[in-house]
Amino acid sequence: MSKSADHAMEVHERLLAHYGEPQQKPQRPPLDELVLTILSQNTNDSNSGRAWETLRSRFPNWKAVYEADVEEVAEAIRVGGLANTKAPRIQGILDHLREERGELDMSFMHDMSVDEAREYLLDLPGVGQKTAACVLLFSLHKPAMPVDTHVHRVSLRLELVPVKTSAEKAHQALEALLPAEIYYPFHLNMIRHGRTLCTARDPQCDACPLSDICPYAQKRSAEHADGESE
Repeated sequence: MSKSADHAMEVHERLLAHYGEPQQKPQRPPLDELVLTILSQNTNDSNSGRAWETLRSRFPNWKAVYEADVEEVAEAIRVGGLANTKAPRIQGILDHLREERGELDMSFMHDMSVDEAREYLLDLPGVGQKTAACVLLFSLHKPAMPVDTHVHRVSLRLELVPVKTSAEKAHQALEALLPAEIYYPFHLNMIRHGRTLCTARDPQCDACPLSDICPYAQKRSAEHADGESE
């Protein structure tokens, strides 16, 4: 195991000790997970969850969403933000499935390899690396590492990925660094860490279980010490 891989495993083990083993999320059909993940783009879980509930209560099935005016779909998901962008994306995906498969269902993806499934998802409108990885990991139970803003920020601070690595490229970098069987708990604990301690502003390095192995925390500590000595 490389030094980088050792560092990543140390991070994983400390996060497990601090936050515990993440609870398994409910497994949704891949189309449901895909739409929910699109609704989560550029918003918080509360708003995306409300948008999802409104969409499903207003339309009885995906056929009804497909056949509705795009303005109706946008109005249903308005609370989630960027409704005028997300509504046509959702209908575009449904249209693609209807044209290609003849049905609004993505259960066929269970039989694909992880690479085939990822490639298929990335070809759909509005689907990037993070959205594809969420569907792969949470719905299809295939090995993938979703990198959201929290995972990306914490990974950069810990130098799990090279400095200036984009979120898009961090998916591949983290997948190569970690064993597939820990993608799920690592992803969820990194998110929790980014929301509670390693926040974008005013991270709580003094309370962090990773501070002694975190280059970012050590740099902040050194800068603080230099400031006090002046």
